[in-house]
Amino acid sequence: MTYCVGLKMARGLVFMADTRTNAGMDNISTFRKLFTWENPGETVITLMTAGNLATTQAVVSLIDERNKAPSERHPAILELPSMFQVARHVGQTLREVIAQAGDEGERAETYFNATLIVGGQVKGSEPRLFLIYPEGNFIEAGEDTPFLQIGEFKYGRPIIVRAFDANMSFEAAVKLLLVSFDSTVKANLSVGLPLDLHIYERDALRRGLQRRFRADDPYFQTISHGWGDALKSAFDSLPDVVL
Repeated sequence: MTYCVGLKMARGLVFMADTRTNAGMDNISTFRKLFTWENPGETVITLMTAGNLATTQAVVSLIDERNKAPSERHPAILELPSMFQVARHVGQTLREVIAQAGDEGERAETYFNATLIVGGQVKGSEPRLFLIYPEGNFIEAGEDTPFLQIGEFKYGRPIIVRAFDANMSFEAAVKLLLVSFDSTVKANLSVGLPLDLHIYERDALRRGLQRRFRADDPYFQTISHGWGDALKSAFDSLPDVVL
């Protein structure tokens, strides 16, 4: 499984994804699930993946190949005129891969499913963020839903719902995401470190800060231990029930 989050903020976009992939308790591996393409000064696109690893790797490989050798039918993702067209193109690519893999009928098609988050900015338009379903259709983050999650998100979602503010700083957003991921990692063995981060600043039109947080990262350890202590302190401060 996996856990990925995209935040749409006043200052830009923030992406974070875990790297754990497992096919059973005795077969756990690390694979990158956050990918970024750029044409500096024109377009920056970040993609995060959840679901069947073969499917998501095929989608990323096709995007890479079509960037290098575009055609009328399969244009380069960096040449598309809007993020809406990018989301549409990625959705079509995902559906294409699933259809090719699922040649044994509905069961196989379901087995090869994946969901994606894609976001970025094309020159002349606003930064945008989309969640893409296995069917190829998608929804967009907006004022009412300014963040998107895929994968095993139920443990980390309440923290983001309670604390996220689109006007918060990038530093605060990263802290919030690390708390969300720490809670998820502790509750679900199918999500694990390292965690990949990409911060895209509005109108920069180039790749932003990228960082990988490993399990022994000093800041991650500070957040993890500090959040645990804060939760215990908050719990202890609540009044006991009168029995």
